Amino acid sequence: MERITFFIRTSKSQGSIKLRFRLREGREVELYHKSEIKADLKDLSKFTIEGTLKAKVSVFNQDLKNQIDNEMNLMRAAYQSLCERMDKTHITGELFEAEIASIENPVEPVIESETLLKRYERFIVEGFRDKIFGEGRKRHYNVVLGSLKRYLAIKHLSKITPNEFDSNMLMDLMHFFAEEYTYVEKYPKVFADMKTRDLPKQVRERNTVITRMKKLQAFFNELEERDEIEISPFRKLGKKRKAQVMREEYDDPRFLHKDEFLQIMVSEVPKELQETKDVFLLQCSFGCRISDFKALTMDKVSVSEDGIPYIHYLPQKTKRENASKAEVETPIMKFALDIIKQYEFKFPILKYVSGKSGYNVKIKKLLEHCKIERLVKIYDEAKGDNVFLPLHEFGSSKLCRSTHVDMMRKVQVDLYASGLHKEGSKAVHRYTMSELADRFTLMCAAFNQPKYKVNSKLEIIS
Repeated sequence: MERITFFIRTSKSQGSIKLRFRLREGREVELYHKSEIKADLKDLSKFTIEGTLKAKVSVFNQDLKNQIDNEMNLMRAAYQSLCERMDKTHITGELFEAEIASIENPVEPVIESETLLKRYERFIVEGFRDKIFGEGRKRHYNVVLGSLKRYLAIKHLSKITPNEFDSNMLMDLMHFFAEEYTYVEKYPKVFADMKTRDLPKQVRERNTVITRMKKLQAFFNELEERDEIEISPFRKLGKKRKAQVMREEYDDPRFLHKDEFLQIMVSEVPKELQETKDVFLLQCSFGCRISDFKALTMDKVSVSEDGIPYIHYLPQKTKRENASKAEVETPIMKFALDIIKQYEFKFPILKYVSGKSGYNVKIKKLLEHCKIERLVKIYDEAKGDNVFLPLHEFGSSKLCRSTHVDMMRKVQVDLYASGLHKEGSKAVHRYTMSELADRFTLMCAAFNQPKYKVNSKLEIIS
């Protein structure tokens, strides 16, 4: 164990000196330390070289004793700290003095303000961890993160903090979201980590941009609520300007009419479109989102006590917010059961939903082949006017969901108006809130399908 003693090299018996100390441990360590303690030699004579009082001494300089004790404790702490980090034989006098100084006068660490980018990354991690949003929304937040990172790099703002990000930058970022494709060739290094198929290639639609802005607004709202920033840059826009900037524009809803759906069902298609047709019809029959549809397996097929086959699943988009973990249960119509038995949910076409040869592109080809040519309205921002294009140009997996919802909505009205269901019947309530048997009746009526029953092996029994 180390031993600390005075190191006095004077023959004087009067006057004062600055105290020096020596620290030894065995034969390997001998370190010296010159303190700022001024000691009168008469006062010092009452102490042993270890800094303790000599025997029978009752009158002494208490202040000097306190200074000696503190200095020795400081030396001991510095030596032990160095021993924890290195071999004691490597401790030099210079290192020893530096360690004493750092302990005696600790420097407050400089805490750098968290950058906007780092804070946004933490917002995503903590929001998902604390179940504020689920996997789907996390992906959307990460998409915004990617664009935000590229914007800050291009504008030389990577080190900017949330407090420094103002409303002018916010508007500039919004334009960047819309026109990011124009920066790809100018800044190839910024886009180097993106896959070619993911590179922005054209101006983004207004609603896509607004969706990204809303994700960013949620982030700044949280910072404001936590008093991490004084005021959100969104609020600095002013109410009128903010309302205009964040206004989404919607075209007429797009979905297949019943006769168009039946037209696809009976149409002969080329071999290369047959799987697309089967998958498209099946998704329309369920009306689920593409993420849920892709996750379906035969394990998600069950049969009710009434012999009605149905699929059941937890919607991925709302799974985290679904405290009761209640599943969606959707009856399986006859044509849908035939498709399921043929493929058992093994659809190669769903490996790629987007892309030049993905599911969405093939849906467009399917609808065009089946002559789904009804004109639908869309607002052209470049022209500043409405244009009308054939429905097949808007074919995608989203069309399946909207088609299902519209056909179910209309059949409820039709059945009520025709007197098939009395007022107040469960079957005329929103079909997802009805009993499984009632929904099965509605769906069969909506899609012109026969009612039937199956056994546990999915074999039709009536």
